[in-house]
Amino acid sequence: MVRKIKGRGPAPVHLWDPPFCGDMDMVIARDGTWIHEGKPIRRAALVELFASVLKIADDGEYYLVTPVEKVRIQVEDCPFVALDMDVEGEGCWQNLTFTTNIGEKILAGEDHPLNIQVHPESGEPHPSIHVRSGLDALINRAVFYRLVDLAEPTEAESGQSAMGIWSGGQFFALGNL
Repeated sequence: MVRKIKGRGPAPVHLWDPPFCGDMDMVIARDGTWIHEGKPIRRAALVELFASVLKIADDGEYYLVTPVEKVRIQVEDCPFVALDMDVEGEGCWQNLTFTTNIGEKILAGEDHPLNIQVHPESGEPHPSIHVRSGLDALINRAVFYRLVDLAEPTEAESGQSAMGIWSGGQFFALGNL
């Protein structure tokens, strides 16, 4: 479940396949800041508008798409950042709802899985949640610490105990953290 706090939510970009019109000098920084021509975009409504037409293509590139054109932009990490998390219930009945930097609320579960990768060299965790259509939100450090604090052991199918978190009826292993 993805819910917008305000506005109308994302456009049906998955239905659009317009011609490529070139690159735009726009970057989504790792911290979720949208930067156009070297300057941060300060108007939240403008960021929400751009985010509503954001698409990741099969080539792994990010595009802003309308029914008649698409332009490539750069994304340093994930295009969104999870800034907050609400917790309801506990154990396997627990629900975790994340709020992104553009105001979307995402209930972690089968359609919106949590993913904790570990950087092979630094060993640092890279936690994210799937938002929509291949687009993920990086879970910020404060929210990740709260998530880890909620972790509990459970028995995996292999019979071994695993540390992880429940949400939306799904268990998400936190890996070797």
